Amino acid sequence: MSEQRNTELGDFLRSRRAALAPAESGVPIYGTVRRVPGLRREEVALLAGVSVNYYARIEQGESHQMSESVVEAIANALRLDDNERLHLLRLAWPGQRAQRDPGPEKIRDSLLALVESNSEQAALIVGRYMDLLGANRLGYALFGLTQGQRPNLAKQVVLEPAMRDLMVNWADQVRNVAAYLRMATGDLSDDTQLAELIGELSIKSSEFARFWAVHPVSQCTNGVYELDHPMVGRLTLNEETLGLGENSGQRIIFLGAAHGSDSAQRLRLLDSLIP
Repeated sequence: MSEQRNTELGDFLRSRRAALAPAESGVPIYGTVRRVPGLRREEVALLAGVSVNYYARIEQGESHQMSESVVEAIANALRLDDNERLHLLRLAWPGQRAQRDPGPEKIRDSLLALVESNSEQAALIVGRYMDLLGANRLGYALFGLTQGQRPNLAKQVVLEPAMRDLMVNWADQVRNVAAYLRMATGDLSDDTQLAELIGELSIKSSEFARFWAVHPVSQCTNGVYELDHPMVGRLTLNEETLGLGENSGQRIIFLGAAHGSDSAQRLRLLDSLIP
């Protein structure tokens, strides 16, 4: 188990402990002055049914002896959601997920043709590091890209000034980027390219750094995009994301509007305006 992974496990548990108020977990406080936000270590240990010393060692990264029942008990004590539980499992048992050199990313011609044939929704193929690997006409136009561009979408969202104007809920999208990349560290814990991407975003964006520090985790499989597009105006689009294979880290993102809505009409208008 690497030192990086030990640190990540402890940081994640402390962030969730700090975010959980005693009142939410049913821990009695008896009117005492609390010097730390959220729960104390001993309170998490009590809720999880383990000794304080044992839980302290877990926060220090000594997870090699954690049983499934202990992981589940800690997840319950910290009230983790499904994404957070999966992330905790990946951090607690890193040896069960063999690290590998994923190699250069490729997409099948047939998959790209399928995406390009979709004229009702914006569709984008995104790689394990959030690189844009392909898209249809609407996908490029929606984000102000020319066809064939292959930017890193994490950098595009977080660092490009135009994205602040385009995305009405820009801060939420920055948080989503941080949450997705944090989730990715569970699969690519010692990946240099991923670490460099996270480092660059943290250095160049105080907003990203702030979200990264609180350890959000999410697969980001669905959501709502509110866009103020310079060509067609306000758009409310529903996001649905499909993973492409268990280990590839690649996914297709679909962004479409409700049938018959004003946004659907504006999306069709945007398609007609593309050269």
